[in-house]
Amino acid sequence: MAKLLIVEDDESVRTLAARALERAGHSIDIAADGAQGLAMISAAGGGYDLVVSDIRMPEMDGIEMAIAAARLFPAMKILLMTGYADQRERAEELNGIIIDVVQKPFTLAEIRSRVEQALTCFA
Repeated sequence: MAKLLIVEDDESVRTLAARALERAGHSIDIAADGAQGLAMISAAGGGYDLVVSDIRMPEMDGIEMAIAAARLFPAMKILLMTGYADQRERAEELNGIIIDVVQKPFTLAEIRSRVEQALTCFA
């Protein structure tokens, strides 16, 4: 069982991902935007096995959050999600900070599979 943080401003996507990953046996915390996600990462001392974050969010987007989290906790594993091609291109500049980008919309099986890959391949 891994400790995961889901950072997503869309409540339906956040709930879907959290439920899918809880059913896979993981412990889940959730945040509604990047600023809240970064605060939770800091409060946990970087103690998440994986952070799964949307890119496009208000206040602080997932890329800004990933860069800030990596400065604080260089070993932090981050998996980004987006439904926008231009945001995916922005994420390509984050080699060494993020593991990968999951294309939205995704199925429950896809998000579980991508998280398991991130946890095992990059352990």
